[in-house]
Amino acid sequence: MPSQHPKEVGYGHVVESYVTRMYGDLPRYLVLNGGRFLGPRWWHTTRFTRHLLNDAAAITDEELEALLGYEWRSRLTAAWLIGIDRRERFRAHIGDLLLASEVCYSGSAYCFALTRFGTHTDAEILTTYLDHYLPRTDLHYDQPAALGALLRLDALLSTRHADRFTEPDGLWDEWVKGVGRLGYPSYTPAELRRWTDLQCDFANGWSRT
Repeated sequence: MPSQHPKEVGYGHVVESYVTRMYGDLPRYLVLNGGRFLGPRWWHTTRFTRHLLNDAAAITDEELEALLGYEWRSRLTAAWLIGIDRRERFRAHIGDLLLASEVCYSGSAYCFALTRFGTHTDAEILTTYLDHYLPRTDLHYDQPAALGALLRLDALLSTRHADRFTEPDGLWDEWVKGVGRLGYPSYTPAELRRWTDLQCDFANGWSRT
């Protein structure tokens, strides 16, 4: 999936319009990546949320495609906008980007979008990702976000896709041990589910529908 600047496909405005808009001292993509807006004390939460909701409704599919074809900041922002507006027609594209894992940081936003879609197909995409990347104990990509997303979908869909990953001494425990030796912190499945819940509950609380 080669990367190209949106201006090369006639959408040069989209990065400034949707990705780098400033909130205090931070551009939108960093606020989304860090999750500051999910806390109760950030001064810019109301303005940030209003703009995010409006942009998710207003951005065109073509503009989203232009963002998804660029680098991590644009892809992360596009996936959040897609998830907020539940544009399920992007499911296959989001799934392909998640499995490819070409760039840093944006994978957690893909997981958010899939969780917002909330279907068995989305759970299967996340399961495929975990099957592929949890055995790689030398790689810390978006395994935590994918597991948190799958756990939420299991609860919503009354399924148990995550069970075989989280069983004692299973793939999740082995992956945590492996990346722990690389210096990465470990999180319990319950903590990852809670973080996904925070993101989705935020979106649910502000959605127009």
